Amino acid sequence: MFNRSRRNLASWFTLTMGSILIMFAAIVYYWEVIDKLEELDRLLYKKTSVMAANVKSELHNGQRQLDLEHVPLLGSMVQPLPDSQLVYASWYDEQKQLVQFFGTIPSDRLSISGGFDTIKTDSKVWLRQVTLPVYQNSLLIGYLQAAMPMTATENALAEFRMVLAISAPITLGVVALTGWWLGGLAMQPIRHNYDHLQRFTADASHELRSPLTAIISNAQYGFLSKTTDLEVQRQRFHKIFDVAKSMSTLVSNLLFLARYQGKLPTESLQVTDLNNLLVQIIDDYATQPDAQHLSLVSKLLNNSITVLGDADLLRQVVINLLNNSCKYTPAGGQVQLRLFTQSRWAVIQIIDNGIGIPEADLPYIFERFYRVDKKRSRQTGGFGLGLAIAQQIIQAHGGKISIKSVFQKGTTLEITLPLK
Repeated sequence: MFNRSRRNLASWFTLTMGSILIMFAAIVYYWEVIDKLEELDRLLYKKTSVMAANVKSELHNGQRQLDLEHVPLLGSMVQPLPDSQLVYASWYDEQKQLVQFFGTIPSDRLSISGGFDTIKTDSKVWLRQVTLPVYQNSLLIGYLQAAMPMTATENALAEFRMVLAISAPITLGVVALTGWWLGGLAMQPIRHNYDHLQRFTADASHELRSPLTAIISNAQYGFLSKTTDLEVQRQRFHKIFDVAKSMSTLVSNLLFLARYQGKLPTESLQVTDLNNLLVQIIDDYATQPDAQHLSLVSKLLNNSITVLGDADLLRQVVINLLNNSCKYTPAGGQVQLRLFTQSRWAVIQIIDNGIGIPEADLPYIFERFYRVDKKRSRQTGGFGLGLAIAQQIIQAHGGKISIKSVFQKGTTLEITLPLK
């Protein structure tokens, strides 16, 4: 599935970028043709202008006489233009009648008034032709028509087409490889989320299957049993009640994880004094059975440490972490609750000298349904969702939660929250 999606992404990327590349190459080639033609036109106009400047027209006895003898290529009194490249040149009078020509025999009468044209000769050679009206003292004295071959321009454009024909497929190949690579990068988070969802679904199904099986087996026993012993029946119902209660807790935890994805809504955030909150938690928690067998120490500040957050959710996080520390700290051990500030952050530390966590398990300790070992089974450590919930709550407040632990020596959980 992921390889097919990656291929589709790469194909669409290559198709899109390839279309853009081809359009870009076509536009570049179009502008190259325009530029080459303008260059040729400027050269042709320059040559014909030199010729036209040598045309003389004078009045003798009331009649205008034209002198073309000093016009290059047309006259005999001047040397031909060096490397003129002109194929033919023709002079027409103001009535567009042919007067004199050089090169190919032209038409007797000029059919156009002026401008540039591209024509094809009988020998299939393309020529660029210009027809230039010539004025003297603002009086039209005739038309000069000349042409030169487009061979050099065609060769330059052919070389440019060859460059495009070679570079475009190479660029398209690079684009395809880049698309394949980018497709792989784009698929990584999707693959990670998919794997995570599959693992989460499998874990949730596994956790729900066991209590459901227990409920069904106890219910079937109740239906099939013919015992009249009320105590036995009461134990069965009590077992079903315990399992259903456990399932309710699991479902509530899963709903909580689904509900608090991302940032908390602004309306639920209030200015919360962490110092007062932790004092209340310590007072309440000191009487809990889990804290009776060990020393619960608090090191708080005298001044107020305020953050913007949901006090109930923050209380739940601290109590979850305290529960874990107290459960896995042997009798006579110590659990510390510390609060201090660091730069623009409020820091809450819960430090115990309990059984600790193996180093290999630390990277996965905040994953859902993750348990370190049998000692942290469902009976003692819940469903393995407590730390995941704590992490999600802290992240929803814009904070971070981290853990440091040395096996058999103790664990330090640290919460950092942005100060208000």
